[in-house]
Amino acid sequence: MKWALIGASRIAAGHMIGAFRAQPGGEVTAVLSADARRGAAYAEEHGIARSFDDLGTLLAEADCDAVYISTTNEKHHDQALAAIAAGKHVLCEKPLAMSVADAVRMVRAAEEAGVVFATNHHLRNAGAHLAIRDLVASGRLGRILSVRVFHAVNLPQALRGWRITDAGAGGGVIPDITVHDADTVRFHLDEDPVEVVAQMTASGLGQGVEDSVMSVWRMPSGVMVSTHESFTHPFAGTGIEIHGTEGAVVARDVMAQTPQGSVTLVYADGRHDVPFETHDLYERSMRLFEAAVRGEGRPSADGWDGVKSLAVALAVREAARTGAAQTIDYGV
Repeated sequence: MKWALIGASRIAAGHMIGAFRAQPGGEVTAVLSADARRGAAYAEEHGIARSFDDLGTLLAEADCDAVYISTTNEKHHDQALAAIAAGKHVLCEKPLAMSVADAVRMVRAAEEAGVVFATNHHLRNAGAHLAIRDLVASGRLGRILSVRVFHAVNLPQALRGWRITDAGAGGGVIPDITVHDADTVRFHLDEDPVEVVAQMTASGLGQGVEDSVMSVWRMPSGVMVSTHESFTHPFAGTGIEIHGTEGAVVARDVMAQTPQGSVTLVYADGRHDVPFETHDLYERSMRLFEAAVRGEGRPSADGWDGVKSLAVALAVREAARTGAAQTIDYGV
């Protein structure tokens, strides 16, 4: 498969270009940057044949089957619709859009055009999370009672740009991290949150956007979920706990882009280490994406997964803004 990058981003350089090229015959043929000089330098650095500063020209001239969108959040909607209209398959970074309605339009447009549309929710590709999901689905934990997600990190200096300063571009910890946790909880429990309450604050980095948030979600089954996301916690670590009537899973340092951390199964007779695969998260995601293009299964996270994670994140923000519980509107 031949890919074009819409956005000369750090995540494309650090993870996605390698994942595309790791697939049989995989190529990255073009990159788009609004800054032509930056785009040309990025293309040269990463061995990409062509760079463009106009999306329409790229879609008309670049030799590509699919596009990967990793621009700032407010650009995703229009760029995805243009790519879909050009007949390209689309992998889009989270959150898909600035509103649930826009995200739904993107996914429906792809369905009508007959192209594959996926959301780059990487965590559900991690060996640790696949092992956790298997434990939950197997019933070994009994009836699930609660989930606790802690995803409070120290935002790297290199990322302290629009994420902490520009609400109009989709900045803030909620669209950056809460949206991932929403997808991860949905992945493990196989159900969608119904209602949320939350509080948020700017605790050291946020300049016009929130940089820390805590929320509690109610699931249809009655499971209670609590989450904590932050850009300002250098010593907190990350993880997820799932507690049931017969046992619990306690996972540490697994909310990452690399295959790391530990998963422990806790029973009455003690604690048991759970082995898991240590494959590259993004390479697995791309294998499933390309299989979906061939008509074999679905992407690891499709467009509707992206819609639903966005809906949860936006409900968390509205609950924190208003101080009132919010019923989640999934737009469908």
